[in-house]
Amino acid sequence: MSDIQSAEQLERQHLEHVKQRLQHVLEEINSKVARYAKEIREQKEYLWENKTGMDHVEKISVRQSVDQFVSTADAVQDKGKRIRKLLASPYFGRFDFQASDAKDVRQVYVGVYAFFDEVDQKNLIHDWRAPISTMFYDYETGPAQFVAPDGVVHGSIHLKRQYRIRKGQMDFMLESDLNIHDDVLQKELSLASDDKMKNIVATIQRDQNAIIRNEASDVLIIQGVAGSGKTSIALHRIAFLLYRFKDSIRSSDILIISPNKVFADFISNVLPELGEETIPEMGIEQLATELLQREFKFQTFYEQVSYLLDKNDPGFRDRIKFKASFDFLGQLDRYLDYADENYFKSHDLSINGKLVPEWFMAEKFAAYKHMPIVRRLAKIARDIETNVGIYYHHDVTPKERSEIKAAVRKMFRFSTLRSLYKDFYAWLECPSMCRFQRDGSLEYSDVFPLIYMKMRWDGIQPFGDVKHLLVDEMQDYTPVQYAVLSRLFDCKKTILGDANQSVNPFSSSSASGIRQVFTEADCVQLNKSYRSTYEITDFAQQISSNQDLEVIERHGERPQVVPHADEEQEIEYIRRLALDFPTSGYHSLGIICRTQEQARALQQRIKSLDCKAYLISATSESFIQGIIVCTAHMSKGLEFDHVIVPQVTDKNYHSEIDRSMLYVACTRAMHRLTLTHTGRPSPLLPELSIN
Repeated sequence: MSDIQSAEQLERQHLEHVKQRLQHVLEEINSKVARYAKEIREQKEYLWENKTGMDHVEKISVRQSVDQFVSTADAVQDKGKRIRKLLASPYFGRFDFQASDAKDVRQVYVGVYAFFDEVDQKNLIHDWRAPISTMFYDYETGPAQFVAPDGVVHGSIHLKRQYRIRKGQMDFMLESDLNIHDDVLQKELSLASDDKMKNIVATIQRDQNAIIRNEASDVLIIQGVAGSGKTSIALHRIAFLLYRFKDSIRSSDILIISPNKVFADFISNVLPELGEETIPEMGIEQLATELLQREFKFQTFYEQVSYLLDKNDPGFRDRIKFKASFDFLGQLDRYLDYADENYFKSHDLSINGKLVPEWFMAEKFAAYKHMPIVRRLAKIARDIETNVGIYYHHDVTPKERSEIKAAVRKMFRFSTLRSLYKDFYAWLECPSMCRFQRDGSLEYSDVFPLIYMKMRWDGIQPFGDVKHLLVDEMQDYTPVQYAVLSRLFDCKKTILGDANQSVNPFSSSSASGIRQVFTEADCVQLNKSYRSTYEITDFAQQISSNQDLEVIERHGERPQVVPHADEEQEIEYIRRLALDFPTSGYHSLGIICRTQEQARALQQRIKSLDCKAYLISATSESFIQGIIVCTAHMSKGLEFDHVIVPQVTDKNYHSEIDRSMLYVACTRAMHRLTLTHTGRPSPLLPELSIN
């Protein structure tokens, strides 16, 4: 028997030992749960049978006892869930570490959760987030170190192994003096997709590990190329922070600003897989609706992008670009300061013959400068009422109180937020930059400038209960939006995205632009792309080049651009691909269109040909495994084994925003990419790929 075979046999024996210990603990847990269930049932029966003869104190005591049993049983059941998951896959890595001041070599097995064996009185499995586990990601064999509670521990790694264990069985074991992560990574990347995003604890790379374990940054901006795993890394970072600061932060203290409900559902199982509860999420438009207290109707970002794709409206584009610059934020601040200094004109006021001099209101307005304007005016009115009582010994009547409030409000030039907002553009001498829609609703580019102004107008309550904010798709938010977020959330933040994946190039942000708002932010880059094969990534790079992108050498079939004589032939070809999908070995097929109208029409055509396909729209709330038809906009953040991009014609894809859409669509593909067209192909396609 070779040394490798002998080592693998010993590892399989160790796996069985660990499983036996886990099974023993699980049996104890099941026994405890059964005892707790019996006790709870008996306590409830006792309470029911004796409630008439029990006094109030005894009833409360029994109820508290029941609640305590329920709480304890829930905790034990949660531990049972973790043990069951460990039984299926106890660990994924091992390294043997010898500290410089120690004689013995320590075997460290790394898994999703820790497991302490009460019999052997030692950790059989270390949590991937534990300080010692960082060496698995950061070092190969040789000198190594980690930061323990008592300080830095130096030493060396003598052996390093990685495993894939599924359903309690070891599929493979790799051992190498070199970086074995790449071998395991290639095996994982070659697999077909799951229905949701999965955890990547077994394949975290060194640069990713540094981002995940970053504790120091108040604001961390992650610029990651398409397929770099930035969203997954951000979620693993959240899981690490929940582990590291378990006494001060909980899942409910964190908020994700996500692009849409489908994406939120797609990533929803990552944290539960890592032993944490799902964290709250909110769309940016849901946030806007709450901040505006439903007083204003507005266009959504999705509707804005759809309008850009459907209409050639230079004025609309100009308004978007104008409001998407950092300079615009500065102009808004300057205007609000100007309005504060110049728009309050006080005058003498008479209350039932009692004079309130002009200087009194002016002095109070200046004294309350820290308050929003509407609240300031209300405070001045209350001060007038108080002082009339003190100096004139006059009790203000309800009618007089209303007259005072009305008089003070009129001293400010504008009485509504909408009129103040319109005046801002008059002050800028560009009133054409503010245009309400026919029904009086706001264009999307006006929503957050208005919210920013509202903060100075009548105030907005910050989200003080949020201790960490995660913002995904950072490129889709403007400086004004970030300025709003910075004032609403006085907490640590993780902001991530890719400037090359903006679906609206007229209002996109980069990491450097975001740092103009968050000047204290630290920026990191993830340049390696893991999602797509080399051939797909190379194809997408020819559509929209990113010089920073590094391609992982995972090869597959070349993308196909398939021409057709007419639309019927193109539809039939897509239908055949869809019908072959169930036997392809793939789990997900994304048919990604340019507009929602095209997606809806194509889904209906495919559906009429007895081919089951699900349509994703702006109102969809879940990601469904199988065949999905959607727009490039809605596909952001998602990934599919096979992507079909139909109607890639010169009329459908020709502008810069079309280039962005086509790039996003192509970079959703993991293993296979097919593009179809009739007539003249899009000029954005790589020339060598056009058949």
